[in-house]
Amino acid sequence: MQHPHHLTRRRWFSSAALTSLGLGLGKVLRQRATAAPLTAGNSDSAVILVWLHGGLSQIDTYDPKPDAPSEIRGDFHPIATNVPGIQLTDELPLHAQVADRFNLIRSMSHSFGTHAGAHKRILTGRVPSSPRGFVNEHPSVGSIVSKLRESERSQIPTFTSGQRADSDVDSYAQGAAYLGQTCAPFLVPGDPSAEDWSIPNLSILPELSPRLSQRRRLLAGFDRLQRNLDQTGVMASRDRFDQQAFEVLTSAATRDAFDLSQEDPQIRARYGMTPYGQQALLARRLVEAGTSFANVVMEHPGGRAPSATVYNWDCHAVNCDVFKDSRWRLPYFDRAISALIEDLYQRGLDRRVMLIVTGEFGHTPRLSYEKGSGTGIVQPGRDHWPAAMSMLVSGGGMRTGQVIGSTNALGEVPQERPLSPSDLWATVYRHLGIHPEQSFLDHSGRPMPILANGNPIPELC
Repeated sequence: MQHPHHLTRRRWFSSAALTSLGLGLGKVLRQRATAAPLTAGNSDSAVILVWLHGGLSQIDTYDPKPDAPSEIRGDFHPIATNVPGIQLTDELPLHAQVADRFNLIRSMSHSFGTHAGAHKRILTGRVPSSPRGFVNEHPSVGSIVSKLRESERSQIPTFTSGQRADSDVDSYAQGAAYLGQTCAPFLVPGDPSAEDWSIPNLSILPELSPRLSQRRRLLAGFDRLQRNLDQTGVMASRDRFDQQAFEVLTSAATRDAFDLSQEDPQIRARYGMTPYGQQALLARRLVEAGTSFANVVMEHPGGRAPSATVYNWDCHAVNCDVFKDSRWRLPYFDRAISALIEDLYQRGLDRRVMLIVTGEFGHTPRLSYEKGSGTGIVQPGRDHWPAAMSMLVSGGGMRTGQVIGSTNALGEVPQERPLSPSDLWATVYRHLGIHPEQSFLDHSGRPMPILANGNPIPELC
C-alpha cells in the first residue's frame, strides 16, 4: 500500500505545477497593475472558440455544392434548415433545427496551406513570417484577452483551453509570444466525459496542502521584511496580487465551474457523453462563471474509431475515407454544437457570449484518391485548401439566420464578400469592447497593435 504522504512522480509534478503557477500568476497580476493603462473592454463579454484541428471540410458540412460534379459534391446531400434558403449537408440535421440562431461565413480565406502557418494566421489574426512551427511570434487572441482582462472576477481563469492530455500551449499556436507565458491559456487537459477526469492544477492534493500553506507563509515573511524598507506602497500591494493568484487556483468558484457532476444530467445527455459534448458543456460553464475566452479543441470524438477514419479533421485520402470519417465524426459534432447553441440562448447568454466554430483552413473541393495508410486500399479524401473555408458564428447579440459571403460554383474561391481572419477578430474585439489599435511592446521594444488590419463584419455587429 502506498504511504498517504508518498508522492508519485506524476502527482509530484502536478503539485509543483500548481505551486509555481500560483507564483507566476501573482507576478503577472502585479505587472498588469503597474503597466500603462489599456482598455480591457466589457469584462462581462466572452468568447467560446471551438477549434477543429485539421480543418473543416466545408463542402461536406457548411457549404454544400449539390449542383457540382460528383468529384466535388461528394456523397452527401443538402437538407433544408429552419431558415428558408439555407442548406447544410444531411449529416447535420440538428444544426438544421437551430439555423435561425447562427450565421455561416462561407467566404473566409487566407494563404497558408500548412497546419502550423494556418494555425498562426487564424489564431493571431496576423500574417506569420514562417509557415512552419506552432510557436507564435505574435500572441494568440485568447492571450491578448487574458492580458487585457484584469478581471473583477478574480476567482476564475480568464483564458482556458480544453485539449488532449499530451499537448501544451504551443500545440495549437495558442502561445502568448511577447506578452509572456503568464498570458498563455490555463490548460484543461483530457476527456471531460471520462468518469475519472479531473484537472490536476485545480485539485489541492492532501499532501500538497501543508507545503502550499508553508510557501504562502514564506512569501508573507519575505514581503513583511521588504515592506519595512518600502515607503512607496508598491510592496504593500504585492500581498493582494499573490492572494488573488492563489484564489484563482484554489477557489470554490473555479472548482465548481469545472465540476460537471453539478450539471443537470438531462443537459449533459443533450450535449452527449462524449469528448465533443462534454468539452462544449464545460466551455459554457466556464464563460458563465466568468472566463473571458474559452477555447475548445475538438479532435477525436471518442470511443473506438472505425476503420478508414482519422484522429482529427485532417481528411487527406492517405489518412481516411473522408465520407466514412464524416459519417462517424459529424453526428457527435452535430449534437455538441447544436446543444451549445441552444443552451447559450436558453440561459440568456446569447448576448454576452459569442461562439465561433472553425478550423485552420478548408479542404479541397475536388476529391483526391490515395491508398490509405491504415486501410491499404484506395480511398477518397480532401487536401488542405486555405483559399476558401467556412465558419459558424452565433450569439454575441448579433442578428442570426444569415449566410455571409459565398464561394463560386465549384467551391474553389470566395465569390461574394471575401473576408480574412483579421476581419473575424476585428468583429470579436468589437464584441469584447477591446480596441484593436491598442499596442504592446514586442521582444525588441517595438509597439505592436493588437491587429494590424481588418474590419468588423457589418452583418455580425
